[in-house]
Order: sequence, then C-alpha cells, then structure tokens
Amino acid sequence: MKNYFTQDDEKLKWTEGEVKTILHTVVCDITSHHNTSASGVSGDYIIMDAPEWAIVIPEKEETFLMVKQWRHGIKALSVEFPGGVVDKGEEPEAAARRELEEETGCKAGKLIKLGELSPNPALFNNHVHIYLAQNLEPTGKQHLDEDEFINCMELSKKEVFEGIGTEQFPHAIMSTAMMFYLRYKNSELKL
Repeated sequence: MKNYFTQDDEKLKWTEGEVKTILHTVVCDITSHHNTSASGVSGDYIIMDAPEWAIVIPEKEETFLMVKQWRHGIKALSVEFPGGVVDKGEEPEAAARRELEEETGCKAGKLIKLGELSPNPALFNNHVHIYLAQNLEPTGKQHLDEDEFINCMELSKKEVFEGIGTEQFPHAIMSTAMMFYLRYKNSELKL
C-alpha cells in the first residue's frame, strides 16, 4: 500500500505530556492528556483507555451466526457478530476463540485474522481485532458472563448485508467487520 504520510505531516503531530486518570470504570479509564502541538498550542484532551476488543464473523456456507443482546448505550437490542474484550495478558486470537464459544456455543476449526483498526482514534486508545471463523463445531452450550444475556441466531449472508446500519443492526464496528470480510472474500461472494 502507498504511504500517505510525508515529511510535511510532522507538523501535525502532538507531544503527550502529563496524563491523569479522571475516572476508573469496569470497561475503561477516562484519562486527561495534556498534549502540545508542534506549533506550541497545548490543551487537555480526554481519552478512553480501554482494553483491546475482538470481533468474530462465524461463517457457515451461506449464513452467519449472529448474537442478539441489549446495548445499554442506545437502550435497545442489537444484532451483531460475536465479540468482546481481550482479557489482560490474552492474545486477540485466543479472545476471539473464547468469545465465539462463549456466545454461540461453537468452536472455530479455522480462524483467519482479517485485520485490526482503532474503533475511534479521537477518543479511544485501543484496537479492535476482526477474525473470520470457519469450519464451526457446535459444543451445544453457551458460556456467558453473569451479566451477559445473549440469543444466538443464524441468518443468511444476504439478511446480514441488508441489515447492517438498520435499527436492528446499529453497531458501527459490525459494518467495519463486514468491510474486512468483503475485502477478504472479494469477488467470490454473490451479493
């Protein structure tokens, strides 16, 4: 891929100064970073210090396994690919395998990393790792966390493609996962 960053872009970089934790929560720490631009402008910027995340696209022949769960931020149900937090000391691939089994009751015979990106680089300092799971082997049982309530369902690829971005499929990271999937599959999909 072409490198779009040039020497002229050095003036766009900021230097990080003092970092203060404002709030420690179960899902992230809210921190204040006193940063200074190359031209000398400085200020305090709020960053959410969150753990890495893993998303898994469980693929069967012409279907995906999806999960349905409550999302507190939007106060609504959401249909999504399985996924969750990468535990401290855990590799993203191990987290992807664990989340797939916990949420769907399936193991991946084959797991392919499709990519990783920053979910929102303006506010978060973490990455989301996206995997494709194939050759699924049912274990017959979900292993959900105490505060996790999930219904698993199998939907046609067409239903998921058409659903992304609608009221029932509102999660933006799912559309990003789909973009990685489509890039990987390229022309072999018949949409």
